[in-house]
Amino acid sequence: MGGKVTPVDSVEKFHEIIKKDKVTVFDFWATWCGPCKVISPIFEKLSEEYGDVEFYKVDVDEQPDIAQEVGVRAMPTFIAFKNGNKLNDLVGANPSGLTTFIKSASAA
Repeated sequence: MGGKVTPVDSVEKFHEIIKKDKVTVFDFWATWCGPCKVISPIFEKLSEEYGDVEFYKVDVDEQPDIAQEVGVRAMPTFIAFKNGNKLNDLVGANPSGLTTFIKSASAA
């Protein structure tokens, strides 16, 4: 089962996704952010390991309204949602922290 990370290209789409009755995880990133580039392949790899979680990416420069709405202040920031509620978040490019974060989100 191949993983898939889907880019989010509108606030409307974002709202649609977070209301799902399943865990959705977002990677808030920027093209100029070095640590984002380092952690991105790990996020992609985790999307292959956790088939019950949906993985998304939000470019904060292209979607500033989404980033502002959820209060992203640093990149990368990872946020998990389910049924419209924020489950948890993680700031920074920390591979083992990200793995733990996804594991606990998938159990929600």
